[in-house]
Amino acid sequence: MPHIALPEGLPGIRGALAFRPATAKPLNELAEVLLFGPNSLAPGERELIATYVSHLNDCHFCQSIHGAVAAAHLDGDEDLVKRVKADFQHAAISQKLKALLLIASKVQRGGKHVTRADVEHARTLGATDTEIHDTVLIAAAFCMYNRYVDGLGTTQPLDEAMYRERGKMVAQKGYVEGSKDYLPAEAAAH
Repeated sequence: MPHIALPEGLPGIRGALAFRPATAKPLNELAEVLLFGPNSLAPGERELIATYVSHLNDCHFCQSIHGAVAAAHLDGDEDLVKRVKADFQHAAISQKLKALLLIASKVQRGGKHVTRADVEHARTLGATDTEIHDTVLIAAAFCMYNRYVDGLGTTQPLDEAMYRERGKMVAQKGYVEGSKDYLPAEAAAH
């Protein structure tokens, strides 16, 4: 049961964003840039970072929806998403992504946990400064998004099929376009 009167029928962050469209616009735009926009990291890789941080923060809604978006970008490979959450060091992902997930996990605990050695290790595996920057920002943003969702006590369904279908839509349309079904036009517009 949400702590405040959020719109019914909109689980997780969608209800919180619909409650306050003025804040929804920049939050969706940030997610769009970080997870969906052009980047040398594939959208599936960026979604795995968001999923992993959300898993570490124990935010059911965010780890479920972003895991579903990641799987949609990864040809439906839900098992890979589960393996990354359980033990990314042994998942079938690149060494570079493993180094970035390590950085993300340290940001999740607190930004000062990231060391120069962590960054240098990621660089030796091919990570660019932009990829390192975006990994840190994705991790930091998802700490905020997770706390937003959980702090308001939003509805967080257990229905995996709901997340799977929404995940496919977000993977195709992105966060700004995908918000048009629950936000007023002025809040959903670019």
